[in-house]
Amino acid sequence: MSASQASAAPPRPIATIDVGTNTTLLLVARARSDAPIAEPDVLADAAEITRLGRGIGQDGRLGREGIDKTLAALEKYARTAERHGATIAAIGTEALRRAPNADVFLDPAARILGTPVEVITGDREAELTFRAIAESFPADVANGRIAVVDIGGGSTEIIVADRGSVVFRRSLPLGSVRLHERHVQSDPPSAAEARAVEADVRARLDEATEAFAGPPLTTLIGVAGTVTSLAAMSMGLDTYDAARVHGSILTLAQLDREIARLAVATQSEREQIVGLDPRRADVIFAGALLLRAITRRAGVEAVRVSDRGIRWGLFYERAASASGT
Repeated sequence: MSASQASAAPPRPIATIDVGTNTTLLLVARARSDAPIAEPDVLADAAEITRLGRGIGQDGRLGREGIDKTLAALEKYARTAERHGATIAAIGTEALRRAPNADVFLDPAARILGTPVEVITGDREAELTFRAIAESFPADVANGRIAVVDIGGGSTEIIVADRGSVVFRRSLPLGSVRLHERHVQSDPPSAAEARAVEADVRARLDEATEAFAGPPLTTLIGVAGTVTSLAAMSMGLDTYDAARVHGSILTLAQLDREIARLAVATQSEREQIVGLDPRRADVIFAGALLLRAITRRAGVEAVRVSDRGIRWGLFYERAASASGT
């Protein structure tokens, strides 16, 4: 093979895996020579609700069921990566940061993937989220004052950037699973339980008042499954469509309507809601209350929805490194 032929060879695909508290996600993509890094060829994109962090609202220990479900998802993802000839990069977030028995999961996970799952800090998680948003919405990031909120199962990252420069970044111990496990026992949730969730959220947000203390925001961007699920519910999507959800607008009025119907729905009724994955039906109410509190605190009337979270940020980082940019 000549030097020119070698240089024309497409880059090797990259598989990025996000092992979250509630969901384990996979992206397999290949950077294109004829397009910006933000628009790669997507070879596989998958999400499994594995609930690794079940119990994070109590002692934080990983349970056997969540470990087994997550390892099974990783076995599937490893086969997908191998089929595409992709290198694997895997990260773990709040459940693994917190769990005193994390090695019970991390050791077999490394054997399955052939590479360790890197347990990242909240700051690193926020950095990857922002990288994904900066690539997805470059004009919003470059030209305004934006806030990005990444609601996970165990933690929520808030990033504020002014014309592309990050001015605030914080990981808060708030998430849909954690809040649900702490405060919600009734089906449907009681008014008192809803108030307890909201009070918990307010107290934590009070610790990050500087996030929204500056000039008014031009855009609030919401990332991850709680936000995308609420958008899909509001749109009435029978089948989840990332292309329609990514970049869509979820207004505060629409969010209020979704919370109102979730507040009176039983678990079995929530599982039937169009646009909501039934496996997320138990924790979506707490996550929705969290998103609404942040939206109100941010002083905006709508959230721009992003389907591209930290696995995308990790892909962009690895692809740029591989290309030397």
